[in-house]
Amino acid sequence: MTVSNPHHDRRWLILATVCVAQLMIVLDVTIVTVALPSAQAELGFSDDLRQWIVTAYALAFGSLLLLGGRLADRFGRKQALVVGFLGLAVASAAGGAAQSFGMLVCARAVQGAFAALLAPAALSVLVTTFEDPGERGKALGAFGAVAGGGAAVGLVLGGVLTDALSWRWVLYVNIPFALPAALAALRLLTAQAQTLRSSLDLAGAVTSIGGLFALIYGFSSAERSSWGDPVTIVALAAAGLLLVAFVWIESRAPSPLLPLQLVADRTRGGSLLAIAVTFGPVVAVLFFLSFYLQRVLDFSPIETGLAFLPQSLTVVATTILVNAKLVPRVGVRPLLVAGLALIAAGTLWLTQLEPSSSYTAAILPALFANGLGMGSIVGSSLVGATAGVKPADSGVASAAIDVATQVGAAVAVAALSTIAGTAAAASAEASLDGFTDAFLVATGALGLGAVAVGALMPTDTPAPRADRPGPETAGSIDS
Repeated sequence: MTVSNPHHDRRWLILATVCVAQLMIVLDVTIVTVALPSAQAELGFSDDLRQWIVTAYALAFGSLLLLGGRLADRFGRKQALVVGFLGLAVASAAGGAAQSFGMLVCARAVQGAFAALLAPAALSVLVTTFEDPGERGKALGAFGAVAGGGAAVGLVLGGVLTDALSWRWVLYVNIPFALPAALAALRLLTAQAQTLRSSLDLAGAVTSIGGLFALIYGFSSAERSSWGDPVTIVALAAAGLLLVAFVWIESRAPSPLLPLQLVADRTRGGSLLAIAVTFGPVVAVLFFLSFYLQRVLDFSPIETGLAFLPQSLTVVATTILVNAKLVPRVGVRPLLVAGLALIAAGTLWLTQLEPSSSYTAAILPALFANGLGMGSIVGSSLVGATAGVKPADSGVASAAIDVATQVGAAVAVAALSTIAGTAAAASAEASLDGFTDAFLVATGALGLGAVAVGALMPTDTPAPRADRPGPETAGSIDS
């Protein structure tokens, strides 16, 4: 700890505040899912429009993350955190009060935009507040536990709020989280000197926003319609062109939106790859299992959310253990490889599902394996992806983690949904055959991901210790 850090004495209260931010972001991804049928019945929109309630958030969030991270670096992490909290609260209130489909979709898109500012600001506040590597590991463990366990909490909370009150409360619930957290950020954080003084990379911002938007939209279109649909083809082609242009611009910009050396570092690149490979199959598996539990085993929405709690609790416990005990001893690389292998094993176990399978024997072991794997990856990848980052780049580096998550999820859900053929399945049994094929492909992708991460990351990836430099001084990107 250095005297230049004004947050040291308040660091654990600050950790609680940024964990609230992470919880809100994770909840907003899943909590709406359970409430969609009720919202559709009240507002009267069609089945083919329903997915836009989810897609609008994902598109805004995923495409604006890099810009949100850079804005936090340029104008201050405290300001970004407070604006993100307040903007998310206002958008949530508007969504909860929506009287039409259009108003609800717009509110969800605005939610995603403010979440894209809040998410990287929260993680960068954590990284720059905790200077001691040991304490930083514990803080990242808590933060990662919220990230890994919040999805199932959203499913349960969405079901409870919808049944007990109305679908509108899955949006209103953000307000009692956001307003106290914004006040806490105002009191706990000190507005520090501007960390990034050069001009904003507008060309990089335009191409990154357009490219990520087109990429996520293209994969969403493939999931909804087909890979051969003209909209899907045009969107993915535009994404390729814009992202290539983005890389070209960043390689020449005097103050790039995303310094390419951030992702060129092998430890950081391997951590981001592990995140992308992990979250896509995991999100797809949760989607398929939700269908199986409700349509085949006749679980209610609340029972379905509760069924995923063992995985979430395992993620939370494993993430904390990994950051506190294992990362300092063995480093990041072995934990990422082991985590991917565990999720692959859990996903392979699910290929045995049949219409007569029981939750305890056929699903619970896979949830525990996936939880152990997720905890290993979330705990260690946050360390690997943020190590060696200068304070001036902490926002955009944090944003890169969320971009990896969003892109990985979009690609995997679209690809695995196509393989599963859920839209065309004539019965639960036919859907289950498609799920089995998707689980096999996901298992193969996770296995290849484990090999790729192991090969990409240096074998001597150091484990952070108190005698090693923190993120402000370590790593090749500072040179």
